[in-house]
Amino acid sequence: MSIPAHLTACRSPALSGRVRAPGDKSISHRALILGAMATGVTGIEGLLEGDDILATARAVEAFGATVERLGEGRWRVTGRGGFRQPAGVIDCGNAGTGVRLLMGAAAGYPITTDFDGDASLRKRPMKRVTGPLAEMGARFGWQDAADRLPVTVAGGGLSAIDHIQTVASAQIKSAILLAGLNAEGITTVTEAEPSRDHTERMLRAFGIEVGVRPVGAGWLVSLQGGQALAGTVVNVPGDPSSAAFPLAAGLIVPGSEVTVGGVMLNPLRTGLFETWREMGADLTVSNRRMAGGEEVGDITARHSTLKGVVVPPERAAAMIDEYPVLAATAAFGEGATVMRGIGEMRVKESDRIALMAAGLTACGVRVEEEPEGFTVFGGPVRGGATVTTHGDHRIAMSHLVLGLAADEAVTVDEPGMIATSFPGFVALMRGLGGVIA
Repeated sequence: MSIPAHLTACRSPALSGRVRAPGDKSISHRALILGAMATGVTGIEGLLEGDDILATARAVEAFGATVERLGEGRWRVTGRGGFRQPAGVIDCGNAGTGVRLLMGAAAGYPITTDFDGDASLRKRPMKRVTGPLAEMGARFGWQDAADRLPVTVAGGGLSAIDHIQTVASAQIKSAILLAGLNAEGITTVTEAEPSRDHTERMLRAFGIEVGVRPVGAGWLVSLQGGQALAGTVVNVPGDPSSAAFPLAAGLIVPGSEVTVGGVMLNPLRTGLFETWREMGADLTVSNRRMAGGEEVGDITARHSTLKGVVVPPERAAAMIDEYPVLAATAAFGEGATVMRGIGEMRVKESDRIALMAAGLTACGVRVEEEPEGFTVFGGPVRGGATVTTHGDHRIAMSHLVLGLAADEAVTVDEPGMIATSFPGFVALMRGLGGVIA
């Protein structure tokens, strides 16, 4: 199927329906990687089949695991107790989480691995992960520029470290913990603010003892090296970051009522929902239950009159990927929505602060940009613009959602990258009544 050069969203009638979010991206990466590190079979249900996850699946296969697709979202990984020497370059495509976690895992084995990615991933900083791994004993050879892919990682012979996080980052923490599984001693990571704890939860499911104790407002995570992972079953819950898009459309398109089923409700991932409620959103959760070690529920969003709020900077770790869609919904609110302490957004797949500010401004929304954040002033949203996305899937989807409620159509370029996290986005939105072509 050919990928269009542009997608356009037009003002839509009331949206309605019940859909299911695609499998959580963070859980999907980890299920494949831990399954490949383990001994035995890991069955995965509900795996996200976006481009980023498929890149990780190919990578763990190159590291010696057997990876089989049994049906839609149903996968089986047979691990051989660790990574083997890969025959070629590990190309992670656009997957920032994939490459950083894979580098951490590979660093623990006596193998040499060349990591690379697409043009977007080559622009993203890597030293935040490779720095701690180097302290543990891994060796890195930068081919073009230090801190950027491509890079060669020589692993094995690691020693545990006590790492203190200066920025709440689940990717850094996870890479260190994965390397720590094959390091001598007890590896610890101390966080002043808690980051996503999916790795800690999943390691336990694979039979690893992980210590977590409170330290101030954060926590200290520890594990003893030399523990062996055993294959298990992983049920992947719905991704709250993906669920955010149909829910946002439900909030801003008049007359709408949209339900997304099976959404992960891990408190370290629900900052956006908390913020929306503070803005006055009619957002309800029903049918709470457990799936894959995580609480999930069905979330219903109804068209709401929103008001601007100041988002607490300490909430950033629980919603860092959701600020683009928050900005899109804030454009329809009354007053200013202030988002600060989110400089991390500038080193995602793109400079998301700059691109959201530019796109919203082109659509007639007043935005004030700052080095570490931005403010969106709500009011009538004109639309009528073509938005440059720099191939960033969240920038594209956020502006398409905006276009469903704007006065005039909104077009985004490079929509093919939406498939990295939400391959069924357009069909799902059309099924709810959204006009996207």
